[in-house]
Amino acid sequence: MALDTTTFDLHRTLPLKPEKLWEVMTDPKHREKWGGPDAETVLVVDAADLRVGGQDRHRCGPADAPEFVVETRWYDLTGPERAVFTETLIIGGEPICTSLVTYSLTAAGPGTELGVTVAVSSFSGPETLEDFKQGWGGGLDNLERHVAAITADA
Repeated sequence: MALDTTTFDLHRTLPLKPEKLWEVMTDPKHREKWGGPDAETVLVVDAADLRVGGQDRHRCGPADAPEFVVETRWYDLTGPERAVFTETLIIGGEPICTSLVTYSLTAAGPGTELGVTVAVSSFSGPETLEDFKQGWGGGLDNLERHVAAITADA
């Protein structure tokens, strides 16, 4: 069976300085607010170790059963400019896919240009690749809403 892979880039311009956006993207409390792929999905951070070589573990899914596990390992944390990490999605104890993710934050006037590059390998078929891309797109949409709420309160 061939391994299914893809790479995609997502971009957003957000009205926070890079230092503040870095905090929003890496702090577990903020990540729980924006990290799910849609409004009906929760993200629960079970462990966070934000350092090079550190590992995070969180669960995603419906609020009453966030059973999809994501294990993250951090490889580069050059805040507030760049983060590089891997994520493995585990469903029912089985790894479904693994990705290499790069965040790039560049100051742009009063805000930040955010670039997210994701290279993903699916162990469960090609349909996982599109689902994964949609999940990232939804997560960044949630990030935009979360940032809007933060700036409205400021």
